Amino acid sequence: MTFDRYKRQIEVFGISGQEKLTKAKVLVIGAGGLGSPVIAYLAAAGVGRIGIVDGDSVEESNLQRQIIHAGNLNENKAESAAKFVEKLNPDVVVDIYPYSINPKNAVDLIEPYDVVVGCPDSFRVRYLINDACMLLKKPFVHAAVYGWEGELSVFTGKPCYRCYLPKAPEESGSAISGRAIIGATAGTFGAMQAAEVIKLVTESGDVATGRIVRGDLSTMEFFSFGIPENPECPVCSGKLREILEENYTGRCEIRRYE
Repeated sequence: MTFDRYKRQIEVFGISGQEKLTKAKVLVIGAGGLGSPVIAYLAAAGVGRIGIVDGDSVEESNLQRQIIHAGNLNENKAESAAKFVEKLNPDVVVDIYPYSINPKNAVDLIEPYDVVVGCPDSFRVRYLINDACMLLKKPFVHAAVYGWEGELSVFTGKPCYRCYLPKAPEESGSAISGRAIIGATAGTFGAMQAAEVIKLVTESGDVATGRIVRGDLSTMEFFSFGIPENPECPVCSGKLREILEENYTGRCEIRRYE
């Protein structure tokens, strides 16, 4: 570990915190608008191992917000992101998964990691990440953005993402789910996700568990609200025993438990 690289943050959480970061394994699912700042700030902070999952390729329209992919048009995003990390901090080990997460591979992808950061642009993948993380007892750092708006939460057990949203909204293009986006909004909430990971790993600061943090950058107004625990939640109540394809179609309601 190079002290000079990390000395400013060591002043915040100490050498022991930095050592925890160096030993940490974090999986980032999605290397797009949210994933870009997450990957950049976790690599800069010295997280020891970062897994990057993304099956998409870099397009010109991505570069308005997916800033780690500069100069890498048409390359797979996971591979492009790994190149960025290598240049920024060669001490970080990167695991590249140049394909999409799905019900068949979710558990195998997530199991080796300490923390999972969800940066997808679909409700289907958010439910899949949540359910796999709850089964494996892994913290899930969630964010979603739309236009000027975004939200953030950390799920470590009860309540989980399905307590917040038991099923996907009927219109997936609604706020906090669609494709219209200001690049700085994705950057802001991605940086917030990275901060939550750093707090979880170093045990420094208050983590946003049990609540949703919402923000609107057009007015610079932020607020949070608690997520009530749902004792009948099919996931964090322990009823769900495995990841099954049929639970991630349509509005992603849990239809089968095992």
